[in-house]
Amino acid sequence: MPGGVVSVFIIVITTICAVTVLKPLWQNSQKVTLDEAIGGDYSALVKFSEGGKYDFVCFGNDFNLCYLEPKSVIVDEFKAGHIIFHATFKSQFTSYGRSYYAKESKNNKFWKLSKPARSAIHFALRQKERLANCGGPKDIARKLANKKDQKSKMRSYGTDSFPTPERVAEERNTKFERMVKISILVPLWNTPKDFLVEMLDSVMNQTYENWELCLADGSDAEHNYVGEICAEYKARSQGRIIYQKLAKNEGIAGNTNQCYKLATGEYIGLFDHDDILHPSVLFEYVKAINEQDADYLYCDETTFQSGDINKMLTMHFKPDYAPDNLRANNYICHFSVFARELLEGTELFRTKFDGSQDHDMILRLTDNAKKVVHIPKLMYYWRSHAGSVASGTEAKPYVTQAGKGAVGDHLKKHGFSHFQITSTRACETIFRIRYKVLGEPKISIVIANKDHVEDLRRCITSIVQKSTYQNYEIVIVENNSTTQEIKNYYSELLGFDYGKAYEESREAGAKGNDLGVITAEESGFAGLKTKIVLYEGKFNYSAVNNLGVEYATGDYILLLNNDTEVITSNWMEELLMYAQREDVGAVGAKLLYADRTIQHAGVVLGLGAHRTAGHSHYKIPVQNLGYMGRLCYTQNVSAVTGACLMVKKELFELVGGLEESFAISLNDVDFCLKLREKGYLNIWTPFAELYHYESVSRGLDDQGEKAERYNRESEQFRRKWKEVLEKGDPYYNPNFSLDRSDFALK
Repeated sequence: MPGGVVSVFIIVITTICAVTVLKPLWQNSQKVTLDEAIGGDYSALVKFSEGGKYDFVCFGNDFNLCYLEPKSVIVDEFKAGHIIFHATFKSQFTSYGRSYYAKESKNNKFWKLSKPARSAIHFALRQKERLANCGGPKDIARKLANKKDQKSKMRSYGTDSFPTPERVAEERNTKFERMVKISILVPLWNTPKDFLVEMLDSVMNQTYENWELCLADGSDAEHNYVGEICAEYKARSQGRIIYQKLAKNEGIAGNTNQCYKLATGEYIGLFDHDDILHPSVLFEYVKAINEQDADYLYCDETTFQSGDINKMLTMHFKPDYAPDNLRANNYICHFSVFARELLEGTELFRTKFDGSQDHDMILRLTDNAKKVVHIPKLMYYWRSHAGSVASGTEAKPYVTQAGKGAVGDHLKKHGFSHFQITSTRACETIFRIRYKVLGEPKISIVIANKDHVEDLRRCITSIVQKSTYQNYEIVIVENNSTTQEIKNYYSELLGFDYGKAYEESREAGAKGNDLGVITAEESGFAGLKTKIVLYEGKFNYSAVNNLGVEYATGDYILLLNNDTEVITSNWMEELLMYAQREDVGAVGAKLLYADRTIQHAGVVLGLGAHRTAGHSHYKIPVQNLGYMGRLCYTQNVSAVTGACLMVKKELFELVGGLEESFAISLNDVDFCLKLREKGYLNIWTPFAELYHYESVSRGLDDQGEKAERYNRESEQFRRKWKEVLEKGDPYYNPNFSLDRSDFALK
């Protein structure tokens, strides 16, 4: 159909649906009392809110699912067991029964009849969004090619990866120093027969045999076969299967907690009733327990359909333990196995976070763990079917709210009192966390420059015009500029004659390459606090920036290339909210080329032809979600580029600044690794965006003397960080190619 006809069709259908929904909503709002809407005593809830101190909302028609929130604070409050979910509506009295009214509306016959049209519209909109997220035609073609490549390799991660009979015998005969018992917990509820059998077989076929399977069955009377099948397997298990029929179904969290009461193992494993384990997964875990003293373990996983694990939908190759990634989304997920002693008390799953009970548990247990180990092998097969979370969070819409609650509770335990958790464009359950900037510390923006007046002008103008954060100074490190244009621009920035000030500074006496500093206190361009530090030596990026930092008076250093341009108005706040954390070293921004493709989204160790370091998602369109949504959330990385890097000044000095033997290349990666060596996390955030017109100033390092220098510095880097490079980047799965930056498989 022509575009105009489609638009009219969508408008008509939307109008019909809106009227169908809104009319009964309005009618019901006139008929239903607040007590009826919330399923409890409204006046009691008002009293509980401490006389208006809190806003409160109810999630669904249930007084016990009410949520209180301080009126002026963006922190989730968890009090008296009443606060369960962060609802999307607040304060409007008639909104308290919104879920109740919506339920009534969905029973309307016109709403039911409109389902095919609504489904078609939603499908069309989803496909339009998916195509937009891919980028242009070339990017769509590249994605299709990657999918084809992945599909060709899927079997190698499926049944082809299962051990041969010889390997099975070898693993079963292996004797570890610690032959720990692993209790696998599986909550059952109306499990389909074939799913149940396949799940049980995958446990029975484990090559490591010191396990027990704890089954708590909440199935109804129509699904008695669940107990019968379990009894058959129990009889063949040599006492390793423990089964309990529950008096009532207590949900995922409740049923799992009942499983835990049956467990006697030193380690606990969490397994869903409709999924499948790789035959060697327990063997690999016990091996890691013995070799690495692991007390929390997880592996890579895949979703599959149609009862065949080789028919994979998505293969998820995960990073090693990354606390900021985990806060943003439950990437660990399956197959979690942990030392029993990590549990505080006896509560495994907390029912108030039912739907994201595993995310809550993982956050709590990894906090307590001494050694979290990731097994970078695909060993968990997550079945996708109607009603499972693997098929999409829309199957269980409460999951998102529970996830926000779990993350909020975790952050409060870590001492954060002001933060905001919202969903990202990648997925409802992938979160953006905004921390409150504490105080207004001074930021020193250090910019190296030689000539290139237009680059520098564009950079500084964008800072002044677009930045919402105001407590900063500009420290320009001038390195042997010769053009009159740049000298005129310096005079403009300073508010007085740069040439005269330069001569006076030289006459004052130079110390090596340091010719001193020319300072303007809000007298020049736009009232900027500007310093021009004079560096006379041969260009050395590290030495130039180190000198700039010496003259910086800010609490935080922001290294910035002169060929950048600010896009995001609150870019400094987005960097600062993470740089302020005590556990964080360097923080980097999302940098884009002029064509809106990714220049920088974090640095991966070993990536590229020189096997030193490279940028992930390089040249990917900005609208792309990235691998598993990684372009959409703040995350831990090994390093970030010095083109835009924020760090506490005290940390910059602690590690000795930038290593000057890396004159041009890899000094930023080396700096970040020194911070990591000291125990600090490096962070990349997609919510601070800048253009980076890369190498406009000094050209590329791909030929002649520059190429030779790059090769020398690369060799130096490989020698210095040999052990680190051999271990691989902890945030980049070893199943990915080091020849490509788009997370393609080897």
